[in-house]
Amino acid sequence: MKIRMKDNSIRLRLMQQEVEQFKNKGKVVTTSQLGPSLAQAISYSLLKDEESEVVSASFIANNIKVLVPRELAKKWTDTDQVGIEGQMLLSEGEYLYILIEKDFKCLQERPNEDESDAFPNPLDTRC
Repeated sequence: MKIRMKDNSIRLRLMQQEVEQFKNKGKVVTTSQLGPSLAQAISYSLLKDEESEVVSASFIANNIKVLVPRELAKKWTDTDQVGIEGQMLLSEGEYLYILIEKDFKCLQERPNEDESDAFPNPLDTRC
């Protein structure tokens, strides 16, 4: 799972096996160690939420959690729907924009990037 953050937005992109794992187990978790000690790691997870009705996120103890309502998760994993998006109210009228997407193969090859499990790109005319 890839993560991209900019200002008040967060974007998760999942490969085919990760979407399947999310469908079957209700979660995908990734950890990136950013320094020599394990305390310098950040985890980010995508979780199916049985109780909520909206996409939301939290950041606690070096862990970013993105929660997706069960019905939205089911529709996304069972169809060719590319993404799920939501906005979460922050303080003082600000919002966090959340986007979860299926990760497509790039149209141009990128050295040192394994895209073997990426979804076929619908814009690729070579397929």
